[in-house]
Amino acid sequence: MTQMRWEQLLSPRRLHDQRSTSTREIGRSPFHKDHDRIVFSGSFRRLGRKTQVHPLTENDHIHTRLTHSLEVGCVGRSLGMIVGELLRDRLPEWITPADLGVIIQTACLGHDIGNPPFGHAGEYAIRDWFQRAQSSGLLEGLSDAERKDLLTYEGNAQGFRVITQIEYNQFNGGMRLSAATLGTLLKYPWTVRYGGREGKFGAYQSEQALLKEVAEAVGLLPQGEQRWCRHPLAWLVEAADDICYALLDLEDGLEMDILRYEEVVEILRQIAGEFPPEYAEMERRQVSQRRRIALLRGAAMERAVNEVGAVFVQHEQALLNGTLSEDLLELCHPDLGWGVRAAKQLARERIFQNERKAKLEIGAYTTLGILLEAFIGAAHELHHTGHSSFKHQRVLALIGENTPLPSWPLYDSYRRMLDFIGGMTDHYAVDLAQEMGGRLRGN
Repeated sequence: MTQMRWEQLLSPRRLHDQRSTSTREIGRSPFHKDHDRIVFSGSFRRLGRKTQVHPLTENDHIHTRLTHSLEVGCVGRSLGMIVGELLRDRLPEWITPADLGVIIQTACLGHDIGNPPFGHAGEYAIRDWFQRAQSSGLLEGLSDAERKDLLTYEGNAQGFRVITQIEYNQFNGGMRLSAATLGTLLKYPWTVRYGGREGKFGAYQSEQALLKEVAEAVGLLPQGEQRWCRHPLAWLVEAADDICYALLDLEDGLEMDILRYEEVVEILRQIAGEFPPEYAEMERRQVSQRRRIALLRGAAMERAVNEVGAVFVQHEQALLNGTLSEDLLELCHPDLGWGVRAAKQLARERIFQNERKAKLEIGAYTTLGILLEAFIGAAHELHHTGHSSFKHQRVLALIGENTPLPSWPLYDSYRRMLDFIGGMTDHYAVDLAQEMGGRLRGN
């Protein structure tokens, strides 16, 4: 097969669910059910207390992983419905534009569900801890691939594990989402061996068989052992995420007095193409800066969504052939691409380097270091000795029914520890680490 087919790419078949899947149910399609399974999950709910960019902020206007995911989902739904309308005559007869919209929306809602506490700082903290742990023998006995998994903790791979293994039907299909939604969710459909310099990959060794099952179910084109091309709709998920990152980081920077109003206005105007007609009147009436920024952001998003949808259709064949290499935003009008790049650059230079953010991220390293030492240490002792010291018994008691058995492979035991730590909210991780460090609280 040299080209992917929409009939297979949009398969409603569910993993590990033997019941037949109808595409003509009353009220909601299989893909709307996927959406609801994500929204009602505990992992999704906990995103409300996880860092997007600014850790542990007290400002209610600042984005969390939950509000970011909801906003990305809105943009993704719009992109899907636009593409669904433009490609209506080339899609299966049982797929509506609304179905395409909800497939992408669901993937957007789940795209950060595997992020650990403190966002990307948490990923780097876990990676660095395992780098240091090598010298103490904690990784001895693991295969090279298993060791690389631990040295390259990746939120995308953890998210695939959460959705396919942990939530609902634990280690028996997880959420049991449709193949179409799972394929769309896989931004990086390969294992750590193809992670590259930035360490981006979509499935751990523990989910390697599930990755292969999803890829074959939707007909992704193989590009090597343990590697497939992206599902075409995954490009729209990435575009939705990039649009929200670029625009909404600027708003957060304004809220925290890191950025100036004038520089944010100029970037948003560039992305929007022009000021909306209402903007001048809002200035004349001295409407608040927050409301004016919201107006500009809406105009910028509308232009970005319309252009990305059109570019997707223009490059449909390259997407189906698995040969597209540029991001969809890079293929849009140069002004729009420039504006998105300028927004990201401004965030890197000013927001990500902010002093308060840096201090809190250093604290995140300390917090996760305490937790990893306790939980990984407990798993290591249990695996090698068959029993636990009193301290490690108390540590493992926190995990309850998910406590590993002494007979398990060490890699599986470590994965279960990381499931627990990765699922923590920022505040719970801080509180637990402080209590483990000796700060005890009464009732």
